[in-house]
Amino acid sequence: MNLIVDAGNTYVKVAVFQQDKMLHHESFEKELFQKKIEKTLQNFPEVDQMITSSVTKLTKETKTYLASLAIKILKLTHETPVPFQNTYTTPETLGVDRIALVVAAVSQYPKQNVLVIDAGTCITYDFKTVNEIYLGGGISPGVQLRYKTLNLLTANLPLLKPEIPKNYIGNSTNNAIHSGVSIGVITEIDGIIERYKEQFEHLTVILTGGDTNFLAKRLKNTIFANSKFLLQGLNNVLEYNRYND
Repeated sequence: MNLIVDAGNTYVKVAVFQQDKMLHHESFEKELFQKKIEKTLQNFPEVDQMITSSVTKLTKETKTYLASLAIKILKLTHETPVPFQNTYTTPETLGVDRIALVVAAVSQYPKQNVLVIDAGTCITYDFKTVNEIYLGGGISPGVQLRYKTLNLLTANLPLLKPEIPKNYIGNSTNNAIHSGVSIGVITEIDGIIERYKEQFEHLTVILTGGDTNFLAKRLKNTIFANSKFLLQGLNNVLEYNRYND
């Protein structure tokens, strides 16, 4: 049984898998890390291996706690064996979350051109070919980050909650912000999907991340929405390394 730990910029996500079946998942603030992991291991004593993925630095206390656990722990890095060819020219700078998303694409959509869009703090685009070759992708500010940036870096613009305006022509400052951010993100994503479609046939598009539900029904392109894709990818990495030790 596998324990998956994904430490993001804001929250820690945890999941328990029995092979490919997800039995449990939850999200919590980083301050609750040890307490939540202890409870999860108590509830699932059959866990015999763990994978950790972190796009932020873990505290010394967290590292010490993990080292004390009597189970096999795989820390995902750019050197971890994965089932795809990585052509990224700076592999050491490729986020481990993006690596896991590509592994999920390879595992769940083999021999297909797949574009994975992760809409979280940042929006990342990652593409792998039918030959399981990772070519790279893109990074842009996420929905919440765009709203916050407009507020923080200007004198008079308010901080708003994400919303889709009824008209793309904003007739007030609030509506103009919603148009620029929300409709802007949707237009960006649809436009990038179209660019990939022009170059790669039979493109499969996966949308995941915290803003999946906010964006999924508003995109004009056909996508598969899966908010658990990253957790599944981390489990795929762990299973791949279980059988390739």
